[in-house]
Amino acid sequence: MKLYLKIWRQKNNKSKGSMIDYEIDNISPDMSFLEMMDVLNEKIIEENGDPVAFDHDCREGICGSCSMFINGEPHGPDKLITTCQLHMRKFKDGDTIYIEPFRAKAFPIIKDLVVDRSAFDRIQQSGGFISINTSGNTLDANTIPIEKENADKAFDAATCIGCGACVASCKNSSAMLFVSAKVSQFSLLPQGKVEATDRVLNMVNQMDEEGFGNCTNTGACHVECPKGISLDYIAKLNREYVKANIKK
Repeated sequence: MKLYLKIWRQKNNKSKGSMIDYEIDNISPDMSFLEMMDVLNEKIIEENGDPVAFDHDCREGICGSCSMFINGEPHGPDKLITTCQLHMRKFKDGDTIYIEPFRAKAFPIIKDLVVDRSAFDRIQQSGGFISINTSGNTLDANTIPIEKENADKAFDAATCIGCGACVASCKNSSAMLFVSAKVSQFSLLPQGKVEATDRVLNMVNQMDEEGFGNCTNTGACHVECPKGISLDYIAKLNREYVKANIKK
């Protein structure tokens, strides 16, 4: 396949960026999108140019680092996948592909397609954990009975990989789907109920401090989430937040 790429290039957060045109040929439909980017970078390097910076790690749809805005959609035109799982068979010979970084105030651009998503780390550090008694009398978690429905919901929430597609797709750059998944992951389990009040208040407050917008129930976050995190978790987050404020 021959493709025409329009890629956002930006030296750093303070410099002005722009879309740069590239042509690339001999792309196999069986290549992943990141493999196509590798081929492009090899071509750019051979021509003594500066390769396009983009994030990646496991390339197995687990780490969430390969975040790109492709033809106006986070992770591209396919559903329930990350960018590294997107294959070039989703495009046709001669297609023009627009590739941009995730855009949000809380995700400042580092270079080209790489954004700083450490805001998510700080939200998790503010409350996305449980305290464990290590006195020697710790109860094995596997011995605590948990209703299957709650266990399944907690597991579904835990599948969130923190890629930021929810933020990138939201017109308000809201992180509510991400935060709700991390809050629900623990609030549904007995081990997480001890700190439930402080957790939801701290994580929501940190989310606001990071500059994420408010949720207005558009639902784009769920549609673009590669793990299909349900909007039900946002409703649960709102309930947990109201309960926590009453208790405080």
